[in-house]
Formats: sequence, structure tokens, C-alpha cells
Amino acid sequence: MRTAFIEELIAIAERDERVWLVCGDLGYSVLEAFSARFPGRYLNAGVAEQNMTGIAAGLALMGKVVFTYSIANFPIMRCLEQIRNDVCYHKLDVKVVAVGGGLAYGSHGYTHHGVEDLAVMSAMPNMAIVAPGDPIETRAATAALASTPGPAYLRLGKAGETIWHKKDIDFHLGRAIQMQDGHDLTILSTGGVLGLAVEAARQLKSAGCSVRLLSMPSLVPLDVDAIAKAASETAAIITIEEHGIGGLGTMTAEVLTSIRAAVSFYPIRLGRDPIRLSGSQEQLRSDQGVSTEGILVAAKRVLNSELLRILFRELPSNNMH
Repeated sequence: MRTAFIEELIAIAERDERVWLVCGDLGYSVLEAFSARFPGRYLNAGVAEQNMTGIAAGLALMGKVVFTYSIANFPIMRCLEQIRNDVCYHKLDVKVVAVGGGLAYGSHGYTHHGVEDLAVMSAMPNMAIVAPGDPIETRAATAALASTPGPAYLRLGKAGETIWHKKDIDFHLGRAIQMQDGHDLTILSTGGVLGLAVEAARQLKSAGCSVRLLSMPSLVPLDVDAIAKAASETAAIITIEEHGIGGLGTMTAEVLTSIRAAVSFYPIRLGRDPIRLSGSQEQLRSDQGVSTEGILVAAKRVLNSELLRILFRELPSNNMH
């Protein structure tokens, strides 16, 4: 996703001389193309993320559209006061980009696990939040945020993510992307776990289950209508995300509660306790039940018993998170 982001940002900067990129001393072998093409609109602020955000706010006050860039928690947690007071309060055109959201830097330990970011940023006023599911969504999200005034947060995978959309998408902030339709179950996915949802939907379809799959890259604003429609047209809803409490699952629960939806619901997300192990992203996800199997087991739990007898004789019966 980070390659798709920087390629799209360069294309945008070619058309819009207001676009700047400010990084926190990283992005080597990634950001050079931007710095070489636009040396006057690129700044390495060093290992000083608070200063990076303050510089971005100052540039935005001068009419610039500024993207800050760092890994996992560093452009968020280390400079939350600057984001809140300098950027969000003044509704400035600063787009905070975190690469390696979730457990992408799993081998680096808890300091590098970006697992509370969606909750924290969703509490910030005036802040749009986008977590793309693949490089196609990343390009579209980058363009949408660049053309939308105000603060924004873009949560990216680390690198090498599979492309799940086989053609260009109709991307809009606040709108879900329907990847397939169905009437038994809706799966809502945000961010880099889209592939897990795609595979689960494929297996469920093979078992005879009619699955609606929605990618939800836009969390703020959230597509409330798509969730309400899923609640009225399908029997159950499962959310999946590489994030703890306060993300897509929490937001979906708030929508379902507000409309008094009579639908089975199960959020798949990370546990509240810090993950004290170091390991690969796939291993840590699986340990937390954020997996294709986790979706299948959740589906077994939320669907009605008559359908279960038909569909799930071959699916795992435990390992619920």
C-alpha cells in the first residue's frame, strides 16, 4: 500500500503545487521519488514527530495541503496533542499517514503495534479516517483525501499487499464498497484484513451460504446506510479488523443500536490486553482470532440453526476469540 500511496501522491503533487510531504526520518527507498521530484515541497523533520506535526500545521495555515508520514503509532500517539490542538481544532489541511497499521510490525513488539489508532483518531474533531483494504483502495483514498479540505488520517499496510479489486473502484468518503451481494450474512471488513474476508466469503459461498461482502475503507464518515441496509436485508453481520475496541466493530454496534436492528452481530477484533509476543503479522493475527477461520466460526455462531445444519458440517467448531 505504501508504494501505491507514494505513486498517487506524486501524481497529485504534479497537478497541485500546494501538496507537501513531511516525514519523521523514514521512508528510505520509498519517499525518494517524491523528494527528488519536489525538493522544495519535501521535508524530513527527523525523529521528532511532534515537531513534524507542528511544521505541517504551520504549512497548512499558509494554504498548503500537507501529508505527514511515519510508521505505526509514531505519527499519532507521539504527537496527539499537536494533532488535537494544532490540526483538528483549527480544521487544517493536514493528512496524517501511518504505514504499518495493526500488527504489520509484529516482530518489533508492542511499541510498534498500531492497534488503538482508529479509536484514538475517531475521537478527534473534524478528522476523517480511512483504512484501505488494498493498493487500489489506497490510490483512491489518497486522491479523495487530497481533494477534501480538513484533517484526515490514512492507515496503510506495510508493503506488498494483494490487490483484491480487479478494476478501478467508485470510491467516496463515507461510502462502503460492495464486493459481492448476498442475503444470509454480511461481512464488513476494514483495512488490510480484506483478504481474510474475501477468502471466508469464498468458502462460505462454496458451502451454500449467500454472503454480502462490504469493504469499509471509510470509517469517519461511516456508511451508516450500508450497515442499516445489511441489518434489514441479511440475517447476521460480522465485522473484522486488525484493531482493538473502538474501531469498526464498535462503530457498527453503535449504528445497530441506534436503529434498533434485530440482527445477529459478532465483531472480530484484537483483544484489549497488549500483545506481549513478537511474531509475524499472520501469526499474531491468527492468535487473536483475526483470521479466515475466525470468520467461519463466527458465522457458525451467528447464523440460524437450520442453515447451520446445511452449511457447516465441515467447518471448525471452536477457537472463537
